[in-house]
Amino acid sequence: MSSTDAVPEVHPATTAGLASNGNAVLSDEGASSDTDPLASAAGVKRTLHRYLQKHRAALLGKLDGLAERQARWPVTPTGTNVLGLVKHVAGVQAGYFGEVFGRPLPDAPAWLDSEDGDDMYASLDETLDDVVAFHHRSAAHADATIEALDLDARGTVPWWPEEHREVTLHRILVHMAYETARHAGHADIVREMLDGLAGDGDGNLADKSPEEWVLWREQLVDIAERSGLRGLAT
Repeated sequence: MSSTDAVPEVHPATTAGLASNGNAVLSDEGASSDTDPLASAAGVKRTLHRYLQKHRAALLGKLDGLAERQARWPVTPTGTNVLGLVKHVAGVQAGYFGEVFGRPLPDAPAWLDSEDGDDMYASLDETLDDVVAFHHRSAAHADATIEALDLDARGTVPWWPEEHREVTLHRILVHMAYETARHAGHADIVREMLDGLAGDGDGNLADKSPEEWVLWREQLVDIAERSGLRGLAT
């Protein structure tokens, strides 16, 4: 990448979007002083569920304001795009909280069983709204499983190595919170590369003006260029 590559003007996400709603569900964590073991297990499940919801919201928030073309646009050599990330997470979520616990998603789309990467992009037959609607359906089905089962409920992940297939709801909650957060991070970078929208409106992005972000990036480019010259002089 050249230091002269055009970059979008940075504009931070606001606190009014889906991501801030996701953060809001964490606002009362630690408020309970209940020491009953059963209540503690319920508290652990609630915390894990809330983090999953937070990361779902952050991921979906990266579609806000995008047109169909932008949402689908691949910005990496491997084709990573925001809408594909949302579709992928929706499909993975449907499997882990569905088939794994004997609660398959009703009327699942055919691409859910594909191993050809069909979950990483929206086809011409699918719209942005279609993918978002499927994500919401997948999330509702997952939430129903989470509400219905205890943390130690057993399940089987048929696509994992045989020696690791036996799991609990606890493990799958951790796994899906991680999976969703990872792809929300991917979407964050892809969206910034598309149009400069950065962060989740949660206060974790530095408070800089567009002009200050330009100077900040120029400073990092200068450091990178100068470090590349280190040791070349004789």
